[in-house]
Amino acid sequence: LCPQVPELEKATVRIRQPERVRGIIRSLREQGVAKLQVVSDFDMTLSRFGCNGRRCPTSHNILDTSRVISEDGRKKLKDLLHYYYPIEIDPNRTLEEKCPLMVEWWTRAHELLVQQKIRKDDIAQIVRESEAMLRDGFKEFFDRLHKNSVPLFIFSAGVGDVLEEIIRQASVFYSNVNVVSNYMDFDDDGVLTHFKGPLIHTYNKNNTVLQGTEYFQQLSTRTNIILLGDSMGDLTMADGIPSVENILKIGFLNDKVEERRGKYLEAYDIVLESDETLDVVNGILRYILTE
Repeated sequence: LCPQVPELEKATVRIRQPERVRGIIRSLREQGVAKLQVVSDFDMTLSRFGCNGRRCPTSHNILDTSRVISEDGRKKLKDLLHYYYPIEIDPNRTLEEKCPLMVEWWTRAHELLVQQKIRKDDIAQIVRESEAMLRDGFKEFFDRLHKNSVPLFIFSAGVGDVLEEIIRQASVFYSNVNVVSNYMDFDDDGVLTHFKGPLIHTYNKNNTVLQGTEYFQQLSTRTNIILLGDSMGDLTMADGIPSVENILKIGFLNDKVEERRGKYLEAYDIVLESDETLDVVNGILRYILTE
């Protein structure tokens, strides 16, 4: 496909329009580092979906299953997950159907977390004790973007405080990393009182959340985008960016692969099936960013 990016030959890679992908990658390289930015989801995209046959936790799961949540709270959060997650990934439901249900899920989950009186001071320890894992190759990914001053914009429907802590503990929270997510608000005693708005769920990750933010103003010249996601909702993450010239959409298909393959191949330029690494992304970045 692209001899300069041997990683694209991996067995996990599926591409519907190889010619088109080759053209985009070439343009990204020709137009150079000054025009590039990376827009990425976090949970199950930068973090791993599974390890040794077990599911890895999302930033919400890390909280939901931690020692600071009561037995009863844990059960209620799990019930919500079992009810709403199948709806979230159901290929036969429309976005119009899913959206209000996602708002309902996130709102109820956040309310349950607030009832647990979580302390700000506990978050670092909760993350340390969790089984959170970033994908293999994360260090090269974060380091290379930082070294080349390429902005990395993480757009997450997870819990911002938790995912920032994961990146911090992995020692890759560099100055070029910006996060938009659901952040907790604590009172003067450091106890969680509510979540700050606006609420970000799987299917509203777009410019409505970002309109007018300084971040977007700064990046108006960064018109070439590599977008990384693992759900259909992640496809809109770059919608607020003015005058996009080239966008390469890379999708991690982690779950229900056979069932969802068709939809992913239509939506994403490159689909990575059950691939727990950032090898392909790193290979592309290496090619684009090497003099």
